[in-house]
Amino acid sequence: MLNYLVRRIALAVVVLFGLLVATFFIIHLVPGDPVRAVLQGPAPPAVVAQVRHELGLDEPILTQFGHYISNTFQGHFGTSFALGASVASIIGQRLGPSAALIGYAMLIAVLIGVPLAIWAALRPHGWVDTAIRVATTVSFAMPAFWLGLMLALIFGLDLGWFPVAGYSGGVGGILRTLTLPALALGLALSAVVVRTLRSSLLEVLQSEYIEAARSRGLRDLRVVSKHALRNSVMNTLTILTVNVGFLIGGTVVIEQVFQIPGLGTLLVSSVVKRDYQMIQALALLAGTAVVLASLAADIAQAFLDPRVRLAGR
Repeated sequence: MLNYLVRRIALAVVVLFGLLVATFFIIHLVPGDPVRAVLQGPAPPAVVAQVRHELGLDEPILTQFGHYISNTFQGHFGTSFALGASVASIIGQRLGPSAALIGYAMLIAVLIGVPLAIWAALRPHGWVDTAIRVATTVSFAMPAFWLGLMLALIFGLDLGWFPVAGYSGGVGGILRTLTLPALALGLALSAVVVRTLRSSLLEVLQSEYIEAARSRGLRDLRVVSKHALRNSVMNTLTILTVNVGFLIGGTVVIEQVFQIPGLGTLLVSSVVKRDYQMIQALALLAGTAVVLASLAADIAQAFLDPRVRLAGR
């Protein structure tokens, strides 16, 4: 078990280092002079030289990389030229709404997807199973921004149940302001949960130990909840963590639709203004979130499934 965890953590560290290298070279591989982009127009040579020095672009490339690694570990990501404030402080202010939206969307995906997957697996190839698969396919095919607009139109403007823009903190504020955008993201992800968990359950439910449990007179729901679900949830857990990247990308669009002051709207405005320091930090943050989510899934699988621990040995 310990060897397995050490290997997984070491792999995550290697990936994170590669992510650091990739985000560092973003500013160097973008066409054009980043200093000119920051200044957004012609400027005297003295001003160009000063900005280049402030960005550290007048130093050798290896020296710049060393400073970047050191500053990253200290939590210093530079200053946003577009907003005139520390990049870390701005991200800290915008992180809460985006994290709440992603967590809420994953919760909705699980609450919708797991019961539907169990229902479909217990009655395979019937009309209920077919209806569930058709509905999840349709929800997965709908673009998140279009679904968000439809939800805002119906439940926000027509019925007036939820606001169509803005964000409020606290449990009540999150339920009121993030339900519609979380539904727009979570419905697409719930389709993935249903497909993955249904397939795993159908395979597990054909196992001999499941037949033995049924022969003892256990009801289907008890068989699934006590015996089959734990052995079927591994693939779904992996899919959920892999789709953290999908959720992060989805927030960029959904936050624009519902005007949520999160990292998605910050990224769009930073790209428009060519705020390289901010873009670099946001890319690093998103990649780190995906890597850590994958590591968390590996650790959870090791605790839930003894076969993973044995394979690690």
